[in-house]
This record gives sequence, C-alpha cells and structure tokens, in this order.
Amino acid sequence: MTVALELAVTDLAGVRVALDLGMDRVEVCGALEVGGLTPSPAFVERTVALAAGSGLGIHPLIRVRAGGFVYADDEVAIMADDVRRLVDAGADGVVVGALRDGAVDLVALELLREAAGDVEVTFHRAVDAVDASDDVLDVLADAGVTRVLTAGGTDVSAGLERLRALCAQPGRRVQVMAGGGVTEENIGALLEVGVDAIHFSAGARVEDPSAAAGGYGSHHVTDADRARRLVSLARGA
Repeated sequence: MTVALELAVTDLAGVRVALDLGMDRVEVCGALEVGGLTPSPAFVERTVALAAGSGLGIHPLIRVRAGGFVYADDEVAIMADDVRRLVDAGADGVVVGALRDGAVDLVALELLREAAGDVEVTFHRAVDAVDASDDVLDVLADAGVTRVLTAGGTDVSAGLERLRALCAQPGRRVQVMAGGGVTEENIGALLEVGVDAIHFSAGARVEDPSAAAGGYGSHHVTDADRARRLVSLARGA
C-alpha cells in the first residue's frame, strides 16, 4: 500500500520543500510554535499558485487560537468563516477539530463541514483528547470527515497499538493519518501498522534576536534535509 505523505508548513519555503520531494499534501499553518493556527488567506492563495499543476494537496489548518479545543460559539463562527474564505482561495481541504465534554463537538463539526462544501475535511489531533472510544471513527465518518490525524495517544511511538487497532477496524470509512512525534526512528513502525498517511513537520527553530526583547525570538521553519530523510525512509529509497 502506498502511504500518502503530508508536511506541515508555515511558509512558502516549506511548500517548496514538499514540492521538491514529491509529497502528497501540505497542511498550511500559522504559528506551529503553539501547535498551529489558521494561516492567512494570502499565504493560502500563494501556496495554491505555487503548487498549481503539481498535484500537491493544499489543506489549511483551521484553529482560531492556541490552547485547547473546546470553543465558544463565536469562535466556531469565526472558524466557519475562515473555512469558507480559504476554500474560496483554492484549498483542496481543511483541517479542523472541536471537542465538547470529552467527545467530538458534533454541532461545531457540522458547521465546519457545511462551510467546507465539497472539499476534504481532516479532523486533527484533538481526537487524541477524546475519551477512549472504539466508535470515534464511525462518529467522524457519519459527520462527513475524510480522515483523522492522530498519534494514537500522546505521540506516535506510544500510540502504535492504538493506531494499529484503528487501522484494523472492519468497514473503516475514515482514513487514518499518523502524526505527532514522527521521527526517522519510528517512521518504519508506522508503515508496518497500516496507516493511510503520515504527517510530520520536519521542523527546526530559528532564533531571531530582532524580537528577543519581547520574548518572541524564535520561529518554526522546515528542515529540508530532515524532511528528505523522512520521505526517503517512508518510500523505501
């Protein structure tokens, strides 16, 4: 089985790395330093233009703020507006997630799914904070979700058996994409588990003294060499 590869990126340089390596998708994000936030429409538009004709899927993250995944109604409304705006900008899919009382927030998810129209919807790692339940994939499938991004727990190394169980569910209708702590040491084990896709950022932090006075002196970039090694291992090169 061919496993799809997705790179989380925060700038156009990261998009170029994904294009150079022939990856399948990018998750377009802002501020991966805090786990990722909704990117600007301009960033998505330029990503779409850069990737035109390449086959690279463009899937922006929709996350209104840092912190947890329980959202107020106003926050859900803002995210739904962002979904519509970024789909209009040319996104092939969106990455969303919302929780309520330890479970998937189906009301919020319905609003986000409706806003997405016909594009793919990925439910992000908020799923790893859901109370353990074997029916979570059915819940997401019934809500119109295409795939789920999960570590199977705190990270993919600790979550291998949970990932294996999710992938082996009879009649599974949702793609399982492993992500969260993917390294050169564990990517081979993820391939053996049977996931449909693997997600990683291959990230590095760049220190920038120009912002050190405010305590914001570093930002996330894509480490092209690390990304290349991960892709090579995933594809058996």
